[in-house]
Amino acid sequence: MSKTIAINAGSSTLKFQLFEMPSEEVIAKGVIERIGMDDAIVSIKYGDGKKFNQTMSIKDHEVAINFLLKQLLDLSIISDFSEITGVGHRVVAGGEYFKDSVVIDDDVIAKIDELADYAPLHNPANLTGIKAFRKILPNVTSVAVFDTSFHQTMPEVNYMYSVPYEWYEKYGARKYGAHGTSHRYVSNRAAELVGKPLKDLKMITLHLGAGASITAIKDGKSFDTSMGFTPLAGVTMATRSGDVDASLVSWMQGKLKISDPEEMIDILNHKSGLVGVSGVSADMRDLEKVMDTNHRAKLARDIWINRVIRYIGQYVAEMNGLDVLVFTAGVGENDIGIRQSVADGLSYFGVGIDPEKNNIRGVERDLSTNDATVKTLLVPTDEELMIARDVERLKK
Repeated sequence: MSKTIAINAGSSTLKFQLFEMPSEEVIAKGVIERIGMDDAIVSIKYGDGKKFNQTMSIKDHEVAINFLLKQLLDLSIISDFSEITGVGHRVVAGGEYFKDSVVIDDDVIAKIDELADYAPLHNPANLTGIKAFRKILPNVTSVAVFDTSFHQTMPEVNYMYSVPYEWYEKYGARKYGAHGTSHRYVSNRAAELVGKPLKDLKMITLHLGAGASITAIKDGKSFDTSMGFTPLAGVTMATRSGDVDASLVSWMQGKLKISDPEEMIDILNHKSGLVGVSGVSADMRDLEKVMDTNHRAKLARDIWINRVIRYIGQYVAEMNGLDVLVFTAGVGENDIGIRQSVADGLSYFGVGIDPEKNNIRGVERDLSTNDATVKTLLVPTDEELMIARDVERLKK
């Protein structure tokens, strides 16, 4: 039995899951947070309910990876590095280069680096993780799994912007989407649950977390998606604005006397969305606690629901129907009230969820009422498992 480790490197975090393959059993999982600081937090779960937690100084991702691999040995999760036969890395932006996951070589590394401008907070961190693992485990098959590759099947009419065509030809200015690995996993799992081939279903998958994206899936492929050139576009999110009039952005730069466009992009990415509207929190749970007495908290939540319903309605029209609606990710899997509110706003399309079935968090379930013509499912996402599966597929 071989082991595959799935790595998700953020700008200051390193998440992982170690799988026994091909059984897909999770042997260990964890996260290293606050990389680059003196009080980085290491959390590992393994074995039969065992946990390892430590706060320490971790200066960069290479130190984090070295420490992680050492703990796999010290905690007897593995007995030797030779047990790890595959490493899968989540990479956010694959541009038009990558329409599928790929075995990593020097050319792939160069292209990921070239695409850093498309995801400046993520691709450099992803690449740091890749290089660190290749240095420590040079003979192990490494695979890059791109968030954008699932959306490369979108038709031109859906991925192109109404801007000068030369922008696309010269600079690759188009919609790329994100969360593709999650949408791919939950759509395939949803098709299994309803007992029909994915290619025969018109499906909308709702990846609703701090970052949120909605994808229309038709003929088994991504047909349209809410995030755009970057993950800033689409629905309202925890700290991201989602769609906003570009003229408003320019106008506010003048009002706020902001000369650097990056400062405005930072506001739209980190100080907008739920936290910007509410002034309370970027966490939907915090807003729920105070929304009965805090108008802005309720408004933020209502805007969030409204934008989700808008996109779903748009995609139902684009696909000329809907068979399956899927909730996933942090909010989608755990916020009972959000799911109910979204479904209630879609009753015209035949969506209905049973309040008793919906009274659940993070458990795979058919939520539909008996008379609903659209199947509504809760499917917990598992991007790491999809990454591990891609590693196994490409190792052969």
